Amino acid sequence: MKLASALSALIFLGVGSGVAQDTPKRPKITGVAHISVFVHDIAKAREFYKDFLGLGEPFQLDKPDGSLSLTFIKINDRQYIELVPETKPETDRLNHISIEVENAEAMRVYLKSKGVKVPDSVPKGRIKNSNFNIKDPDGHQVEIVQYEPDGWTMRDKGKFMDGPRISNRMMHLGITVANLDASMAFYHDILGFQEFWRGSRDGKVLSWVNMKLPDSEDYIEFMLTDRPQTLATLGSSHHIALETPDIEKSKADLAARAEKAHYTKPLEVRTGINRRRQLNLFDPDGTRTEMMEPKTVDGIPAPSSTAAPPK
Repeated sequence: MKLASALSALIFLGVGSGVAQDTPKRPKITGVAHISVFVHDIAKAREFYKDFLGLGEPFQLDKPDGSLSLTFIKINDRQYIELVPETKPETDRLNHISIEVENAEAMRVYLKSKGVKVPDSVPKGRIKNSNFNIKDPDGHQVEIVQYEPDGWTMRDKGKFMDGPRISNRMMHLGITVANLDASMAFYHDILGFQEFWRGSRDGKVLSWVNMKLPDSEDYIEFMLTDRPQTLATLGSSHHIALETPDIEKSKADLAARAEKAHYTKPLEVRTGINRRRQLNLFDPDGTRTEMMEPKTVDGIPAPSSTAAPPK
């Protein structure tokens, strides 16, 4: 392990930070809440996520000058995609990811006891949910959110879901991971995520590790890398996966919408190394949406890879 990564892991584990032995109990982590991505052209992004994928747009937030700050694309009552006008062109499209917790303040106290840098209190955001941000070992911003009864999320429960949604569940998020040990120290040892599958493209070097949330079937996919990323590879790595019970039916549905939404990329169904049928879509900025069936092609789980992580 590289020195910086080793130190990072020690910091996240609270080693040498004076953490008391009787650490607070970790509250439940109940789901993947959202991914926030930067977009260059909000009109084209809306065309992809709303006209093509058929998702609703319940609300948006504006800046004081009236320009768009961000808008929310609704997958279901608890899962969203945030679209944020870019601050810099030709940069990574990932803004942050978000996980839902049962009690945000209890999570703040718990994370602090583990040596994770947290704010002094949990504020309410502009849509009235309790939330705060932390950083994972790769520098990804992770928003911790608790949906409040009077927040906009619960206010619009059951609404904006009557359109032709191509999916009603985000199965997972994908993020780049440079050092597996450091990420495991954070996501597994501290947050309680459980590994359930590893995959390799070539059978020699590990490519993916799937980590299920402790109190949900949602998961985060580690996209392992040991080299600098291009905008194209970042757009593919930092992705969302939408569940579909029938990928061929979804393909036919999408094909019928493609002309209206001006989507010209090929629609190709493939069976992944995880033995699930999937179809990759890309928004105008190159951020990937992976349509995936929840079961393998024959119902038999794909074996985990024993390949070593990248060095």
